[in-house]
Amino acid sequence: MLHSPWIDGGLAALIGLLIGSFLNVVIYRTPGMMYRAWLDESLQALGEEPDATGTSLWRTVFGPGSAPPAGLAEGARQAQTRLDALPRLSLSKPRSHCRACGHTVRWYENIPLLSYALLRGRCGHCGQAYGLRYPAVELLTGLLFLYCGWRWGISPEGALWGLFCALLVALAFIDWDTTLLPDHLVQPLLWIGLIGSALGLTETPLPHALWGAISGYLSLWLVCAVFQAVTGRQGMGHGDFKLLAALGAWLGWQALVPIVLLSSVAGVLGGLALHLSHGLRAGGYFPFGPFLVAAGLATLVLGPYLGTQALLIP
Repeated sequence: MLHSPWIDGGLAALIGLLIGSFLNVVIYRTPGMMYRAWLDESLQALGEEPDATGTSLWRTVFGPGSAPPAGLAEGARQAQTRLDALPRLSLSKPRSHCRACGHTVRWYENIPLLSYALLRGRCGHCGQAYGLRYPAVELLTGLLFLYCGWRWGISPEGALWGLFCALLVALAFIDWDTTLLPDHLVQPLLWIGLIGSALGLTETPLPHALWGAISGYLSLWLVCAVFQAVTGRQGMGHGDFKLLAALGAWLGWQALVPIVLLSSVAGVLGGLALHLSHGLRAGGYFPFGPFLVAAGLATLVLGPYLGTQALLIP
């Protein structure tokens, strides 16, 4: 059977649009799920009473002679009770709904791109504008899947690279919104890249993938350590180290140079634009993860055509 790269790309693009719709849920709900888990763990720790030997988390941290503020444990337990009474957020529950009026989005209102266009970007019940983020994520994911289908076809390799792109899109938008790069997304990205390399599905030899992961993490860690030693401030979070390690695992150590250069230039320009538009956050910082993602995707798409051979060096 003959296969056309454009037919495969078109089919992959349709799948990408559907996955992009799901990524909007991941991007919006993942930070809330993380905050809920952190709050739950914190309240459980603060509400802990000393055991039979008088040991508690507070005394373990601050010494056996210290005591927590009066009422702290009781207040934490009361807050825990109120928290437990609230509905838990997950990727499947509750169903997608308008944040303004609570209207549940029906299936025909959730068709990627088409529903947004027909509803003119507004809730079908209250008319509240949804914003361009939702179709932008769907379109970006669809285009990336189009590229993967065109380049690798409808195949295990194409599916794996589609997963790579989907995880990067989710991480970029989550980091932009919250300056968080969730471990439960970054770590699978890293390990899937290494396993895919070991199985011969990513075109990156396993030694290059391993060195890419190691070099990616250590290079940013070293830069951050030097910056902190000189300025006394932390220049970036550890999530950025892990993200560059994951990109190295997928694309190989040779890709790290263009990725770092492209992300640095884009980061400087982006930071300058945010500064001029007064868009910097408190403390004058901005997330670096989206620029790493953009550089990684650019290296994936343009690398073979620019002669870097980042993916193909044996």
